[in-house]
Amino acid sequence: MKTLAKPLMLMALCAMTLGGRALAAMPRLTDPSICAVELIVLGAGQDAGAPQIGNPDDPAWKDPARRLFATSLGLVDRRTDQRYLFDATPDIREQVQLLDQVYKAKRPNLGLHGIFLTHAHIGHYAGLIMLGREAANTAGLPVFAAPQMASFLRENGPWSQLVGIGNINLLASPPGSTTRLSDDVSVSSMRVPHRDELSETVGYLIKAGTRSALFIPDIDDWDEWKAEYGVDIKALVASVDAAFLDATFFDDKELPGRDMSAIPHPRVSETMDRFADLPDSVRARVHFIHYNHTNKIRFPASSQSQQVVARGHHIARRGDRFCLIE
Repeated sequence: MKTLAKPLMLMALCAMTLGGRALAAMPRLTDPSICAVELIVLGAGQDAGAPQIGNPDDPAWKDPARRLFATSLGLVDRRTDQRYLFDATPDIREQVQLLDQVYKAKRPNLGLHGIFLTHAHIGHYAGLIMLGREAANTAGLPVFAAPQMASFLRENGPWSQLVGIGNINLLASPPGSTTRLSDDVSVSSMRVPHRDELSETVGYLIKAGTRSALFIPDIDDWDEWKAEYGVDIKALVASVDAAFLDATFFDDKELPGRDMSAIPHPRVSETMDRFADLPDSVRARVHFIHYNHTNKIRFPASSQSQQVVARGHHIARRGDRFCLIE
């Protein structure tokens, strides 16, 4: 991806260390408004964010700059006055407000043209409740979901009420399908292996002009993805301009007393080892996202964060902005 913009000063409620930074060979935009189509990181934490409930010692209670919103991306197309969310998190109120600071669309429905959901774990769809008549009371807001996910929402309350009274227009999109947002912007879904208690899980490939971004916030195992669906993560990362990849845990030592083999996610350390033989330019496309409150990469000054940077990768931070079409 050619350009990466440093975020604007956003708002007091989002007091934070902003993550926008310039990569080698990626000149930073001095005026982000000149970007016609861009991605914005609206959150980078695991489903429950941070500080998590029941963790009174988390430093984010005293320091709002350390707060983690659950993982979400925003897509803005200034040319068509369109904005999209990728996942509807429990932090959707703050995230829509954050998106407004970047670009405030003139359309109704919170200025959103649609929401793309990945799966039925709480951090990825629970924010839909804010679209109901007790809150935003949206009217026919398109929500794109894989078939099982769409059925789950349609058949179970309170989500079924959103469908029944028309707050959302639920659009079932089979894995492998492509939704065209404009002549030169599209979103393609990809089935990924994950704990599928209530729905299947998908990731998304976002294409805009000649640039592309991959969004895989949750997956069980890279090798399993290749075995079940024929996807080679190294080849896929090499084919895109930015890859937002599952970083739930840094290593197997993160949860003392827990059998971490029962919580399958690619560890950040393992993913970095897997990508070690890739060229510098390809490793720089990886942006780790969806990190648990126990994962020390949430703190920029931690040794774990320094390891990620030293090995040529990046850690997604709330407020990061990526220009897809200038």
